[in-house]
Amino acid sequence: MPTVYVNDKPVEIGTKKLNCIQAAELAGVFVPSYCWHEALTVVASCRMCLVEVGDLKDGKLAMQPRVLPGCQTPVKDGTVIVTGEYDKRDASLPALPYDPGYVKGGAPGVRAKKSQADTLEGLLINHPLDCPVCDKAGECKLQDFSFKYGRSESRMVDVKNTPANKPQLSSKITLFTDRCIMCTRCVRFTREISGTAELMVHGRGHHEEIDTFPGKPLENKLAGNVVDLCPVGALGSKDFLYKQRVWYLKESDGVCSRCSTGCSIHVDSNKDIVYRLRARTNPEAQGFFMCDEGRYGYHFANSTERFLRPVAKVDGALKPAAWNVITPQLKQAFAKAVSDNAKLVVGVLSPFLTVEEAFLFATYFKGLSADVRLAIGPVPVVGQDDKYPKDVKGNAVEPTKFVIHAEKCPNRRGVEAVLKHFQGSVISFDKVAKDSVSAMWFAGGYPDKVAVEANMGMDWKTPGLLIAQDLFASTVTAAATFILPATTSFEKDGTFVNHAGLAQTFARSVKPPTEIRTELQLAFDMLGRRGLVQAAAIRAELAKAIPFFAGLGATKLAANGVRFELPTV
Repeated sequence: MPTVYVNDKPVEIGTKKLNCIQAAELAGVFVPSYCWHEALTVVASCRMCLVEVGDLKDGKLAMQPRVLPGCQTPVKDGTVIVTGEYDKRDASLPALPYDPGYVKGGAPGVRAKKSQADTLEGLLINHPLDCPVCDKAGECKLQDFSFKYGRSESRMVDVKNTPANKPQLSSKITLFTDRCIMCTRCVRFTREISGTAELMVHGRGHHEEIDTFPGKPLENKLAGNVVDLCPVGALGSKDFLYKQRVWYLKESDGVCSRCSTGCSIHVDSNKDIVYRLRARTNPEAQGFFMCDEGRYGYHFANSTERFLRPVAKVDGALKPAAWNVITPQLKQAFAKAVSDNAKLVVGVLSPFLTVEEAFLFATYFKGLSADVRLAIGPVPVVGQDDKYPKDVKGNAVEPTKFVIHAEKCPNRRGVEAVLKHFQGSVISFDKVAKDSVSAMWFAGGYPDKVAVEANMGMDWKTPGLLIAQDLFASTVTAAATFILPATTSFEKDGTFVNHAGLAQTFARSVKPPTEIRTELQLAFDMLGRRGLVQAAAIRAELAKAIPFFAGLGATKLAANGVRFELPTV
């Protein structure tokens, strides 16, 4: 088995094609870098990953006289890697037979350690010391690496180069030019991932700057990723700029709900307010990045126009009601409609519900009568799938590296799988909207009312009893007998199944407003179960009841999600 030695520790790499950074990671050794990224081409421009490299063959070790960039140096059987932290190596392992001539020029690791310190000194020559006002402070690699690998004093006595900032770079992104360390991650992203190539390196040497081509601002639909890619505070999101200090933010793992790609994300919040979303690496879902529709599509959760409490129609007027009052009314009114004629009663489950919520609601509706029909809520579709990278004419080119799906909901396939289990088929909302029904429970949660109203049609027939559970006012809520506030995906636990059958479980990131009850808790209450609902318990119940979801019954689910072979619906 091919073996690489990292700080004298042998590591088997198998058939993997790795560079020194990746091989060191397998050995549990961190090699700092700025310009290298797994999804981008290698340029070895920052020189932060300089390591000492050699070859061990037939018991003889030959080390290279100079340090090499770890990102650009591939490893093979017998490769020896010495990092700047060689002095922290595992002392229980035998040391490799380093040549006395090599050791005479410095102990193993000394060259790499000095190179890292020299690199940081060079990067800081012109870098402004504005950490107190920089948005990146607290998660900046330049801060972290300077503290861990740099020198505590600077020899810079000349005036720093202070090029003008470029707030006009994009409508969503600003460039603090003097903070840039020229790693070119952003340039490579626009050329290799989005394919739109708006960014370039202007000038040479001391006067190098990142800029856009004339008349071509950074406005592609993946542009927000360059802020995540920037290892320092050079590229800033105008949406987040100066709003929060990152050490006040609570980070939690979530799943984007704005399209059926189901991007894995980090949700950053403080005091139950969502402040930003960032891509979370998941090879099973979207890879390393996310689109701007999802990145900036969280503001609906903080909107003041949301329904914040349940209301009931009394004498033609909607009046607020407490949950302990309105829940018995819901049970009584819906049960009466079912007993009168169950075939005229419909439960509508939107593709924004989690599979746990859809399962409990379906259990409740079908528990009243097998004749109650279940329909999937409006499925918003906008245009066609948008594939990246693109060529200069805007046409997608192969291989596709990112797709923004036209289906703008996170869980259509999960909800359809639940509906097929309970009634054998899936009924679309536009069909039941045209029928004369006596009662309808509309479990929505749509972040945009346009998605609902686009499927209503001109022949929408208002049921005699309409229970509408949604985030915002729409044509449906305007005719409702009861209006119940819905929750966003940030405010609940659950599971979404994306377009490819990947089930991702996520936890609550923020608490919903005080008088809002989650859909899962409401369905739990309507079933007559007592106490607070636990999503994990419902997920286990779901896995037992529906064979298709059996994979969700594991005690500990895979971090990247569980992939299902979804039935054709």
